[in-house]
Amino acid sequence: MTVISRIYGTKAQILRTTTRSMHTGAENMQDFRKLKVWERSIEFADLVYAATRRYPREETWVLVSQLKRAVISIPTNIAEGCGRRGGADFLRFLQISMGSACEVECCLDLSRRLGFLDGPAGDRLLAKLVEIKRVLTALIKSLRVAN
Repeated sequence: MTVISRIYGTKAQILRTTTRSMHTGAENMQDFRKLKVWERSIEFADLVYAATRRYPREETWVLVSQLKRAVISIPTNIAEGCGRRGGADFLRFLQISMGSACEVECCLDLSRRLGFLDGPAGDRLLAKLVEIKRVLTALIKSLRVAN
């Protein structure tokens, strides 16, 4: 049983299938839309974009810009990694996605400290981000074991 299976049970089937195909060179490895972590990160980006609409106008080119670039980097790096041949490339792009997730977390923390994001809204966003980071971590670990 893989790490992903232990964490997500049957929901991990798509991740296991994609991971397996990464190692066999199958053509279906390029369909990043089948990855739950990509789907969750796209949905999360929607939520972050909605939250930043309420930030002060003077933050548009500072914190809002940084937060939007970081949040969109999570799913785009997953997608780019899926388009590469080989598990090592995919692993590298997943690690970049994880770095972007940490950057988003930092920006959300700062947003809360500055009063741009209230407690419950910030808690919901951070909880969703933690979930994305857990899935990314599990997928990274499974690829490391397989390589």
